[in-house]
Amino acid sequence: MKKALITGITGQDGSYLAEFLLGKGYQVYGIVRRSSNSSLDRVEHIKGKLNFIHGDLTDQSSLDEAVRTVQPDEIYNLAAQSFVPVSWNQPALTSDVTGLGVTRLLEAVRKYKPDAKFYQASSSEMFGKVRETPQTETTPFYPRSPYGVAKVYGHWITVNYRESYDLFACSGILFNHESPRRGLEFVTRKVTRTIARIKLGLAKELKMGNLDAKRDWGFAGDYVDAMWLMLQQPKPEDFVIATGQTHTVRRLVELALEGAGITLEWRGTGINEVGVDKKTNRKVVAIDPQFFRPAEVDLLIGNPGKAKKYLGWEPKVSFDQLVKMMMEEDLRALSSQVKKEIPVPAK
Repeated sequence: MKKALITGITGQDGSYLAEFLLGKGYQVYGIVRRSSNSSLDRVEHIKGKLNFIHGDLTDQSSLDEAVRTVQPDEIYNLAAQSFVPVSWNQPALTSDVTGLGVTRLLEAVRKYKPDAKFYQASSSEMFGKVRETPQTETTPFYPRSPYGVAKVYGHWITVNYRESYDLFACSGILFNHESPRRGLEFVTRKVTRTIARIKLGLAKELKMGNLDAKRDWGFAGDYVDAMWLMLQQPKPEDFVIATGQTHTVRRLVELALEGAGITLEWRGTGINEVGVDKKTNRKVVAIDPQFFRPAEVDLLIGNPGKAKKYLGWEPKVSFDQLVKMMMEEDLRALSSQVKKEIPVPAK
């Protein structure tokens, strides 16, 4: 039985990857921080099949101990301070966790399990102010946030350890990937959750930033397959994982509203633009300047050609299906919550 060690196992990607590896017959270990607010919600349904180890990407000794104790065959580094807006408010923490944390984990691998296969979660945010479109494995990086800069460091230190110590270490440059398990702070989940609340009468409007930013969005459940495939190759290489299609934030909002049965009409321009429910003539979407980034990334679209050729990987879930999936789940979850909160009338 192979052993896999996952950092960030309680996150969106970590939970899907843990499910995937359990299905492959792996013994799965997850590093979790020792904190009072640590949430296991995303892995609650498989918690009994997982092995948890306390550790932190900011603490070398805990990572050393985890790798030395588990002796994993595969290591997936998915943990990070991954919310881009927070990286502007906490740039030093983001650099320490998302950047230097990779070095600490690689050091633990080098010292205690150099034959392990190592996966680093790189990000399309590394491309930032893109140098070419679509982006490939050879496109130069130009990050536009502290998060993107930290990810560039993590990417190149992985390459450095691969070439310096002959480790099987590779990076997946993943473009945006979403799911019903996405954190509420991320734009896709913010959109579907808020629109579900509007539909159920729990909120009045959705406040958004740049509606015209374009992203390459895929389903997280598809993308963890690619992570595993990278570590099954005869030699370590880096791969762009993306759909090759781009969609605006505006289109995301429109699809989510359609999924809630709301027909939208846009009125006005710029920061005065609003989205109106055509049936009720009520404003449901408004622009709020506080949600604009200090340095915007306007267009990201990946070329997954290398992954298709060498890994045999292609996305299965379309953008429309993804938004529908997220919308349905948020409506279901919130509807159940509302029903629980309504008091049963006395007989």
